[in-house]
Amino acid sequence: MQSNYKRLGNYIRQVDVRNRDLAVDNLVGLTIEKAFIPSVANTIGTDLSNYKVISNGQFACSLMQVSRDGKMPIAMFKGEKGIMSPAYPMFEVYRKDELLPEFLMMWFSRKEFDREVTFWAVGGVRGSLTWEDFENLNIPVPPIEVQRKIVAEYQAVERRIENNRRLIATLEATAQTIYRKMFVDDIDPENLPQGWRMGKMKDLANFAYGRMPKEKDNGIIPVFSGYGVVGYCNEAMYDKQHIVVIARGDSGSGKIVKSPRKFYLTNLAIAIKLNNESYRDYLYYHLLSLDTSTLRTGSAQAQVTINSVEELVILIPPVDICANFYSVVDKIEVVKIGLAEEEEVLNDFSSLLLTKLSKL
Repeated sequence: MQSNYKRLGNYIRQVDVRNRDLAVDNLVGLTIEKAFIPSVANTIGTDLSNYKVISNGQFACSLMQVSRDGKMPIAMFKGEKGIMSPAYPMFEVYRKDELLPEFLMMWFSRKEFDREVTFWAVGGVRGSLTWEDFENLNIPVPPIEVQRKIVAEYQAVERRIENNRRLIATLEATAQTIYRKMFVDDIDPENLPQGWRMGKMKDLANFAYGRMPKEKDNGIIPVFSGYGVVGYCNEAMYDKQHIVVIARGDSGSGKIVKSPRKFYLTNLAIAIKLNNESYRDYLYYHLLSLDTSTLRTGSAQAQVTINSVEELVILIPPVDICANFYSVVDKIEVVKIGLAEEEEVLNDFSSLLLTKLSKL
């Protein structure tokens, strides 16, 4: 209820602790997806003593260009201390008996929050949000017991999602190990075993660009861009899993991914339509072992064409060996797909929990 809403600035305060003694060397950055990541910035010759120290339970954000991005990078730090560029505002909840930091982070994770800060940032310099406007945002502050219950439910779902991701990563590593044992170890490219040969992608498959569906907000068929599921429709373009090459976008062009089992492919990707399904799992892991970023063409924006994929040189083992690999790895793939589909349901439930916060 609206009576529970309070001014954010009544519960938070800025923090500014500098790394004067150089005691902290864990340099982190903040993504637009509201997560901390190890920084890849070149710090050679940089005075890290002026960097800000962030501690467990504190927040960092970026107020710059919020209206342009339609999102505000903001996250709660967990774990050992880190250091960040002094350009990032940092703050903490100082009335934790009334507002849980974890509950506040849930509020910041909502799409509606990003829409609200985007609205307030429109009039700012270069589309930025002022600290004063940020503090003046209204947030729900229900009784602390209610917050604890909501946070516990949300974190239970998030833990399940993280467990699924770890299991998928373990299964992926197992499949990679089997691939290396069968197709890499003891295989000399200069002296291939009998029946093995070098060839091109067009020797094993045909290729097709995706296209945009008429609608992607209705139905149960995943609309897949290569980068992920971006919506749902009623019409399936493919009724089985395919290897997909991301064809557009500076961040992903050339990347090799696997599609859902039944899906509609957008114009951001190319489907690899194998002549023989026995090659599917071998080809997927073989392509992952190659530098497929070399498939990119174009100077203004990176893109991959069917022609560049067709001409890619690959190692082609005998079909019976690939079929044997397929029979082993396909069991792993079935489990991975099940975990991924469960994760999708859990993500939807997690989003629903965030949406319900507005009704408090």
